[in-house]
Amino acid sequence: MRKGFGIAVLLMVTGLPMQMLNCVEVQAQAETETNPKAEADRLLEQGNQLNRVSKFREALPIFERSLQIYREIKNRKGESNALNNIGNAYSSLGKYQKSIEYHQQSLAIAQEIGDRNNQGNSLANLGVAYYLLGQYTKAIEYHEQALAIKKQTGDRYGEGRSLGNLGNAYNLLGQYPKAIDYYQKCLPILKQIGDRDGESDLYIALGIAYDGLGKYQTAIEQYQKALVIKKQINDRNGEADALNTLGGAYDSLGQYQKAIDYYQQSLTIKKQVGARSGEADTLNNLGIVHNSLRQYPKAIGYFQQALVIAREVGNRYTEGRTLNNLGISYRALGDSQRAVAYYQQSLEIAKQIGDRDGIRTALSSLGTAYNALGQVDQAFDYHQQALATAIQMGNRAGEGSALSQLGYLFSQQGQPELAILFYKRSINVREAIRKDIRGLSKEDQKSYLSTIESSYRRLADLLLKQGRVMEALQVIDLLKVQELEDYLKNIKGTDRTLRGIQLLDVEQAFIRDVSTVKFAQIAELNRQLASQIQQIPQAEINKVPDYLKQIPQRTVLFYPLILDDRLELILFSQNQPPISRTVNIKQDDLKTLIENFKSSLLDTGSEDFKEPAIQLYQLLIKPIETELKQANTETILYAPDGLLRYIPLSALYEAKPSDGKHWLIEKYRISNLIAYSLSDFTSKAKMQPSILAGAFGGKGNEKKFGQAGLPATIQEVQAIANSFQNSITLKEEQFSRKEFESRLKNHNILHLATHAEFNTGTPDTSFIIFGNGDKIRLNEISDWDIPNVDLIILSACQTGIGALGEGVEILGFGYQVQKAGAKSAIASLWKVDDTGTQLLMDAFYKELQKGNIPIAEALRRSQISLIKSSNYNHPYFWSAFFAIGNGL
Repeated sequence: MRKGFGIAVLLMVTGLPMQMLNCVEVQAQAETETNPKAEADRLLEQGNQLNRVSKFREALPIFERSLQIYREIKNRKGESNALNNIGNAYSSLGKYQKSIEYHQQSLAIAQEIGDRNNQGNSLANLGVAYYLLGQYTKAIEYHEQALAIKKQTGDRYGEGRSLGNLGNAYNLLGQYPKAIDYYQKCLPILKQIGDRDGESDLYIALGIAYDGLGKYQTAIEQYQKALVIKKQINDRNGEADALNTLGGAYDSLGQYQKAIDYYQQSLTIKKQVGARSGEADTLNNLGIVHNSLRQYPKAIGYFQQALVIAREVGNRYTEGRTLNNLGISYRALGDSQRAVAYYQQSLEIAKQIGDRDGIRTALSSLGTAYNALGQVDQAFDYHQQALATAIQMGNRAGEGSALSQLGYLFSQQGQPELAILFYKRSINVREAIRKDIRGLSKEDQKSYLSTIESSYRRLADLLLKQGRVMEALQVIDLLKVQELEDYLKNIKGTDRTLRGIQLLDVEQAFIRDVSTVKFAQIAELNRQLASQIQQIPQAEINKVPDYLKQIPQRTVLFYPLILDDRLELILFSQNQPPISRTVNIKQDDLKTLIENFKSSLLDTGSEDFKEPAIQLYQLLIKPIETELKQANTETILYAPDGLLRYIPLSALYEAKPSDGKHWLIEKYRISNLIAYSLSDFTSKAKMQPSILAGAFGGKGNEKKFGQAGLPATIQEVQAIANSFQNSITLKEEQFSRKEFESRLKNHNILHLATHAEFNTGTPDTSFIIFGNGDKIRLNEISDWDIPNVDLIILSACQTGIGALGEGVEILGFGYQVQKAGAKSAIASLWKVDDTGTQLLMDAFYKELQKGNIPIAEALRRSQISLIKSSNYNHPYFWSAFFAIGNGL
């Protein structure tokens, strides 16, 4: 197994199984050692045995001796085989250019003598070498040629391996669905020919692809399958690899102690079998997870051990990546000078072995370190080199990262126009990646995604300060998409997101100038760019793009943006330019206010909620109150940011309203927005409600599947059945996942009166539970194919349990529902009293029965009905419920 290691920012990337084709033809043991060919064959087999336990350096002289014998006896086929195996050994030692030279020689001989089998082997091994160099497109070309030959010659083993290697290349390109498709084609071949070792390697590769899609539980299941087979076939080294990947999966889930446990098990086996390169890989992964825990001295200890081994076995690739990891740790400790020394060593090795991605990584790391040292001219130079290298490689993720780093550097230097230009270019690269469904390579994911969200926020901040509100609105909308990508890793994007942020003509003209500029010239260049932008009329800069002109009449987009030192409010309505309002409140003060508001909403015994509700009204609504009235607003499409997702906009309170309407929900219908660029507000014909309703049930004073019983849910769904003829109810044990999913496509409203939790962390920690104890995780909802469904209702869910995060899990639920095909959803921010929920749902469905009532309006009316009641007028009972999606 080849591992990828941490770059620039801490990450762990578990590599894909290397599937080299070792070419050796061993003759019958009866041949005597005096037979030169038999001796050469024996040496090849001896070398391969050493290769299998990662003793590549010891294998090399044995392969070279076999090559010498084959050449002496003029055995061209044997010579080609030996060259291939030498190439594989050099590849395993990280000397890829030398590996390629040997494989090219092997290929030339195989073509000369018409040895189709060895042609295929050589092409496959060239593909592996280019794959390890990070040149995945070139690797794919070689593997496709190898696959064609293996099919022609009927070599099922080689065919399976070529399919697997193609999957590996697409996996590293981040094209996970395509990788999975190749693996699925490969799997039956491996099973048919009884290649248990290859089958287990494939499960590891499948796990890595599912990990890339954010389907961590599915990934773990694949790794467990691999582990079982490795144990069955007594492949101890492979067993260690499977344990290593399990460690990687739990690292991705943030379960660091579990990751450490698996890595330690892997390390023990690697030591026992003498797989020194694998030992170094595992030590690196242990270092990386301790970096994640901010235990930097301990991480450095692991990296130092890995470095010693890498140098002992001559694995230059691992040596270079380990040096980079050491630089990361020392930079985290504030020792940027020592970090620079390690990065320089890493860069030198990457250049020597032709590891272009290693070169890009080291250049980027050096740029960041020199910036921390205040040597901005050096930082600028290294980031420029990293950008040029990424573009030359076709590494789009690396290109986006370098552009972002340069944007940050320009911003620090007080050059806002250049900073805006580079941040815009960075974001546009990211959107192009998403449209191609080319998620980031696993090598780059954590490092790039940890910085990209801040790029969106910094760009929006800079644009708002320049009065470029329309561009800022588009950036903030794309920020929502990016947050979803970071969380779910399954965002395909649309034609609208692909457009990214349009560069002004003058910005476009400056790209070429900046690519060759020296650091001393940037101030003058920024002055020139600023001068030209100032000549553009504001109406032109804030021109409304066509897709935003589709917003319905009397509807406004409302986008708050939380920044460190202030709150920015952006409001947009049809036929009006967007407006922005700045509210001076520090992020920490806003957080305290939000937490106080949410906790007071849950206390039905007091009216402590009023003070924070009034304060939040003053912060969020008062600054845009005049514009809301001027637009004759009926509907607010609300895209909350961060912590604002945990509190209901509907419960903001005006102390002295002129119209007597205190609560915001009394004034406007409110529908939460995922992102306008991902939304479809096309008007659809209203269908007669056909409802599939499920009830969790249970007894109020007893636990059921670890959850409190919800007896009122039985009456809740029964009331639906009594009111709507075209409805089906599933109660308690009947309400299973299998039964519910079998009926999805026959209804246009799905009502789940059951527990659901949307938690911070990964999608695997958020779920809906069925009446028989079955669960569906958040990342599985998008697998439902329900274009017929207008509405999904979760009447007893809760969010933000424990410490509040950024609320992206709420955004994620809305997106998953939309991706599955449903138009909108209603959920709750906290689990409401059983009876209160039943009353609100009764009122909601009575409104729907009237016909032609928008979902958001039906919800608003049902909430007002509780406000006017005597026993359930506290906002705890009604404000938890919110609509998300196209509730118009």
